Amino acid sequence: MPSSSTARGRGWLRDITSYQWRVLLLAWFGWALDNTDFNLFALVLHPALTDLLGGNPSIAAVGRVGGLLSMVGLLGWALGGMCFGVVGDYIGRIRTLALSVVLVAIFTALQGLSPNTVVFGICRFCAGVGTGAEFVVGIPLVAEAFADLPRARMLGFMMTGASFGSVFGGQLFAWLGPLGWRYPLFAGVIPALVLLALRRGMEEPERFQVVHARRQALKASRTLSVEDRRFLGFAPKQLFNRENRYATMVGVLFSLGALLGIWPSNVWLPTIQGQMLVRNGITGAAAAPFIGHGMILFGIGGMLGQAAYGFIADAIGRRGANVLYSSVTLVSGLVLYVLLQDYSYYPYVLPIFGFSVFGIFAGLAVYLPELFPTHVRATAVSFCSGSGRVVTAFGPLVAGLLVVPFGGNFALATAAITGFAVLAIVAMALGRETKDDILPL
Repeated sequence: MPSSSTARGRGWLRDITSYQWRVLLLAWFGWALDNTDFNLFALVLHPALTDLLGGNPSIAAVGRVGGLLSMVGLLGWALGGMCFGVVGDYIGRIRTLALSVVLVAIFTALQGLSPNTVVFGICRFCAGVGTGAEFVVGIPLVAEAFADLPRARMLGFMMTGASFGSVFGGQLFAWLGPLGWRYPLFAGVIPALVLLALRRGMEEPERFQVVHARRQALKASRTLSVEDRRFLGFAPKQLFNRENRYATMVGVLFSLGALLGIWPSNVWLPTIQGQMLVRNGITGAAAAPFIGHGMILFGIGGMLGQAAYGFIADAIGRRGANVLYSSVTLVSGLVLYVLLQDYSYYPYVLPIFGFSVFGIFAGLAVYLPELFPTHVRATAVSFCSGSGRVVTAFGPLVAGLLVVPFGGNFALATAAITGFAVLAIVAMALGRETKDDILPL
């Protein structure tokens, strides 16, 4: 197995096999599908609630119901991540990924058929379950496929799929939003068709096959050592043994900071832009292209941040990169939500904010798999990120409820929750550096 320093040589791109490219594209499209779903939800949220709540709901009603719908979706993501992460460690990454894609595609489209907020919420939850599954399975899949190459760079590229989802969702809304809020949701299934085509005939990464073969052999064995029994133990339980519990604590704290930084913004940013555009005299259908293109800028910034993450993390370390991205999130979020008073400078700040707040997702994809061995890796990623999602599921809801004491200002309410990105910095102060480590087997 080559060292990480050897793998980072100039010729590493030439060493990538066709199988690895397919794995990378599969995970990339899966993550793009996930964020297209969440981005479309955020973009249609205000017009959907205006329709489903009956014409002209109050700001308080939009904040309360929109926050609840966002919370339901994130709780579904948490449940899907926690459950399917364990499934992915037992039946394989590829099969679990395919199931998640089907769930997201079906329930994204069904949201567009919702006659009321209850049905909308049920579809939102089910789509979230599929989204959570893809996230926690795609990360170990790419990490294991590129274990002996600069995996930080490849995982960073994989995570640009999230930003592409924002760009794709923003463009769908710009095209179809003027026709009504339901039409963009119907079109949100397009990436799923590409993903399912890529998945056909793919095998599991070699590292997973080795672990799976060992698990099957030990189950058939009549005598087991203490180490063997520990290896066969239920994967979630192993996260709290002596070897893994500290890494689990650091992973949960890091996930909390990263997710609290992004989700309130991802949900309420289109609404915030709408409020800012009103100050510039742009309202109604005329605002849709501005909001859509604003989310495109947000997504482009995120794409650049995620693509750059692997190179930055290889240069200054995982901990340094995560602190840098979290710090930029705090500063640019303050400027975007507190200092700016109209839409004039939003197109300039949105890419910077997207660079950091989306870019830190690449940090989750790179850092978490490097803390845990293969036989519990998907479970660990799912538990750390899932625990973070359970808490952050309440972030958009709290931000929505804070709108009233903040005088109807969604920007100030969102800024209050974004400040919790500081937890990611605390996690890096406690965690170990993994920059030069071989991916644990």
